Amino acid sequence: MAMGIPARIFATLLRIAPGRTRNWMWKWWYQRLAKAHGRADFRFMNYGYRDGKELKLLKEDEPNRLFIQLYNMNIRDVDLKGKEVVEVGCGRGGGASWIAKTYNPKRLTAFDFSKDAIGLASNWYSSQKNLSFQVGNAEDLPLKNNSKDIIYNVESSHCYGNVEAFVKEVYRSLKADGNFCWTDFRDKESMEKLHEIFLKAGFDIVSKKEITKEVLEALDDINDSKVRGISESVPMGMKKSFETFAGVQGTPVYEAFKSGNLHYHRYLMVKS
Repeated sequence: MAMGIPARIFATLLRIAPGRTRNWMWKWWYQRLAKAHGRADFRFMNYGYRDGKELKLLKEDEPNRLFIQLYNMNIRDVDLKGKEVVEVGCGRGGGASWIAKTYNPKRLTAFDFSKDAIGLASNWYSSQKNLSFQVGNAEDLPLKNNSKDIIYNVESSHCYGNVEAFVKEVYRSLKADGNFCWTDFRDKESMEKLHEIFLKAGFDIVSKKEITKEVLEALDDINDSKVRGISESVPMGMKKSFETFAGVQGTPVYEAFKSGNLHYHRYLMVKS
């Protein structure tokens, strides 16, 4: 996925690298991505979601429908109005901006470990008074104990070197009865381990669902436009890396979804 490194080699290195090294590699990639693509129309980086239930959107949000629907699916069963909300792994801020304006939390604080991505988001969304962006490490969140009502995490935790540390940080930072909304992809064995990590941290699981089919439908729906966009705006030597990162048809992650070797999940949890 990385610029200057063949995508398959980068993916292999990520699988075998120790946690801290893996974390650094992802940070490096996202920093490079932010520097290479400051385009204001590129504000979402998830795979998207389509389940046949069309979300009502403003005209300005329609081009990002599938990406927004993944965010909405993740948080739609909790009430954010007037709440203290945190996004961990906000990327370029598109999801946080949409949630802040649509669900009217008291304050939404969005963290990412890429200072360049945070710089872009802070500039793009500076007019939203209930939204702020900060550089932060998911495994060591700069939050007070028992201080937040809702923490959500969208397609980001697969980048973390120590997922258990992240889950513990979320639990520590939430108020009693606070909600943790999580969605991401894993292979079967990794998901079973993560399920146990959620329970070990102290979370009660309110609901869980595999949504691989819905994510694949979104990937198929937007495939041609992704390929076209990459072809038009990315240098020839970097196209394969960008296509792999975007999950276009024929790339390793897409094919793993298709074959059943990789699964996309959604969990809603509560701090008991």
